[in-house]
Amino acid sequence: VFPGVRQAQWLTKTKLVEGLPPAVQGIVDNAALGLPELEERAKHMVSHARLWDTAEVAPRREQYCPVLFENLMHICRLMSGKYPSLSKRMLARNCRIAATWERESILLQVRGLSGILMNSMTPIPPVASKEEILATKEHVLETFYPIAPTIDLQEVNVYKELNDTGQCFRDGYPYSHPHTLFFLESANVRTDRFRPEQLRAKMLMFAFGNALAKAKVLHGNDPKVLDQPIVVQSIGTDGQLFQFMVFQLNTTDLVSNDGVKNLVWIDSDQNLYERAQCVPEVKKRVVTKPAGISGFQPDTFKKFLALYLHGTV
Repeated sequence: VFPGVRQAQWLTKTKLVEGLPPAVQGIVDNAALGLPELEERAKHMVSHARLWDTAEVAPRREQYCPVLFENLMHICRLMSGKYPSLSKRMLARNCRIAATWERESILLQVRGLSGILMNSMTPIPPVASKEEILATKEHVLETFYPIAPTIDLQEVNVYKELNDTGQCFRDGYPYSHPHTLFFLESANVRTDRFRPEQLRAKMLMFAFGNALAKAKVLHGNDPKVLDQPIVVQSIGTDGQLFQFMVFQLNTTDLVSNDGVKNLVWIDSDQNLYERAQCVPEVKKRVVTKPAGISGFQPDTFKKFLALYLHGTV
């Protein structure tokens, strides 16, 4: 299988950093924010999505995954009492994106529905310093020789080089900055869902696409290293396992492998809980597994909330 994220890194001229950037991790670790107080509420919301929001014995993923997402977003919005600027956000569903760029001698385009997009009135500040950005010049991008890095991409005739931020960013729209993309892999049949590695690659391509389209709106089509990098986040989940990503577009000069690279931080495969037992498991009239949620991971919830708060707190 061709490597997903590694391929996406080459296509987007991006250096990968494992884990969350310090700006986001600092929110997770900040005791003053009172995130632990919301843990019990989050656990309750998991139970609601997995156990109570259905008449079925075992709810299907296509049902509980979107419910869980809405529940977590509800908890996030509660923070706007403490941080009023959080109310200056808007969720756009079925938002289309198109972004075109040249890589070596290949014309590339990412387009389609980019998940659920949260827009903001103000952009997320850059997460990497000028020094860190300049240091990416030394980074050598992985090549896949003799395999072409575009091996499994769909080849189409491009009659118009589209760079379209979709209806989300029409002129005068107050929530004009992409903040966070959410991808719900809620198909009930496993083979219909993206595997975690594929999902992370998709998240990277669409975070990059949104950032690039925004950069072209702000700075035009001339390739350049950006004075003010553009940050777009992405969260993907199947209703249990979460992927967290922060992408920083440092340059729109993507043709060659030389010079400044873009940056992405990825925190992979974070379970929100280990198991949801809809009905108790009984063996020899003894309950071996009680009904309920087991193995709740508060840190995963805190990371979700930290990405939501990022740029405001």
